[in-house]
Order: sequence, then C-alpha cells, then structure tokens
Amino acid sequence: MEILHAFIDWILITVEGWGYAGIFVLMAMESTVLPVPSELVLIPAGYLAYQGEMGLLPILLASTIGSLFGASLNYGFALLVGRPFIERYGRYFFVRPPLLHKTDVFFAKHGAVSTFTGRLIPGIRHLISLPAGLCRMKFTTFALYTSLGAGLWSVVLIALGYFIGGNERLLQDNLPLVTIAVLAFVGMTLVGYYIWQRRQPKVAK
Repeated sequence: MEILHAFIDWILITVEGWGYAGIFVLMAMESTVLPVPSELVLIPAGYLAYQGEMGLLPILLASTIGSLFGASLNYGFALLVGRPFIERYGRYFFVRPPLLHKTDVFFAKHGAVSTFTGRLIPGIRHLISLPAGLCRMKFTTFALYTSLGAGLWSVVLIALGYFIGGNERLLQDNLPLVTIAVLAFVGMTLVGYYIWQRRQPKVAK
C-alpha cells in the first residue's frame, strides 16, 4: 500500500510540478501498458485550471497529444515487432493465417469505430492500439480516431476536476456515474454504427 500511495503522490506532484509537460508524459505512459490512471492525471489538472494555475485548452492538448504519442508507440511495436512474430510463430498460439486474415478484414472495415470507442472503455483504451498495429491499420486513420477518443475522454475528466475537483466526496460519488455514462455513450455509438452499416448498399461480388 505504501508503494501505491507513493506512486499516486508522484503522479500528483508531476502534474503540479511539471505542468503541461508532466501531463504529456503521464498520458503517454497511460496510453502504453504502464499503470498510470488517467483519472489521477486529468482531474487534478482540471482543478488546477479552476484555480487559475493552468489553462483548459493547453491541458486538453497536452493530454490528447500525449495519449496519441503513447498509443503510437504501441501501434509501432505491434506493427514492426508483433506482426512478424505472429506471422512466424502464431500457429503455436492458435493464431493461424485464416484467423489473422479475418482480423485484418475486420479492422479494415471497422477499425475506425473500434479505435474510437476503445479509447473510452476502461481496461481497453490502453490496448486498442496493439490490434490496430497488428492489422496494419492506416496510421492516419489510427491517429485521427485515437485523438478523437482520447480527446473526448480527456474533456470528461478535465471537466470533473474543473467543476467538482475540490469536493472529494462529490467526486467519488460521481466518478462511477460518469464511467457508466461514457460506457452508455459507447454502446449508443456502436448501435448507431451497426444501423448505419446495415443501411449501406451491398457491394456485388
């Protein structure tokens, strides 16, 4: 527990001491596989903005760009290292070429919405860039939808810190509700996307 408290204290000190550079670094770490909770980065940053010590837009930019940078590291690793490894040794892990091909086809068709919504789901937003790299998703598409998802999540957390960051009890009561609301938004986005896909004209083969 002491190690956890020390780690949390380090995050908070980094946000306050390093300013926007600290937010960039921490959010880049959060977008890889490192255990840096975005809530502990952006909610305090939002509260500092409320106190007039930081600006809302620079916080959002540092967070979004940092998230994209960290996610791009995952993407690049999966593309340059993971893809050759899976193609060569995947059969030993039950990932045979037909399955890999089906995954490629899925990401070619649904990669954009998967990347966007994946950035909003706890536990998945850290990892969604890995299959995007494995499936050779176009980097410009990956960067666009990663930035949109990361930016939206950042806005939610910054707003929490700005409006109720000084009331710890109110924050604890509302954070689960915010998470549920975000997941509901993801669900509605996926339903809307499914309906839109169903209405698209079938391409003759």
